[in-house]
Amino acid sequence: MRVVVAEDVMLTGEGIARLLTGAGAGVDVAAAVGDAASLLGAVQATQPDAAIVDIRMPPTYTDEGLAAAQQIRAEHPGVSVLILSQYIEPHYAMPLLDEHPERVGYLLKERVFDIASLIDALRRLADGETVVDPTIVAWLFARKRGADPLGQLTQREREVLALVAEGLSNRAIAAACCH
Repeated sequence: MRVVVAEDVMLTGEGIARLLTGAGAGVDVAAAVGDAASLLGAVQATQPDAAIVDIRMPPTYTDEGLAAAQQIRAEHPGVSVLILSQYIEPHYAMPLLDEHPERVGYLLKERVFDIASLIDALRRLADGETVVDPTIVAWLFARKRGADPLGQLTQREREVLALVAEGLSNRAIAAACCH
């Protein structure tokens, strides 16, 4: 699997690229870049299987990475996009998930330092799944609403829905529910 990694300075330069290349999991880091423009150029030049993108990138550290991710999905639909955020900010990533839910992931940065979780997310994205950080899924479920439509679900239905929201396949959900 070939990936392009776009990291801001908060991830210590080429930290994710080093983790991936040192993991021995068959991941080839085609490019490691530091801003959205370089990310777009690297994706165009290398045609990777996936791009790992920080939501907040230079120069303004607002949503340059997210805008680049949306452009990648629009121009290169075969490239999976894994969006990273330091904070739970689903309002940033939800439009991308709404537009192109397949092959899109959203993880908190703390999750990527568990190399097994990162590689699992990249492989699931390559399989066409959607990957959402379990912390974000829990936060979304915990939000209070005036009329809670989830209030009518049984505990078992909530468990299955949480697995669906994490992007698991039907087979993975069936395996998880049988334990």
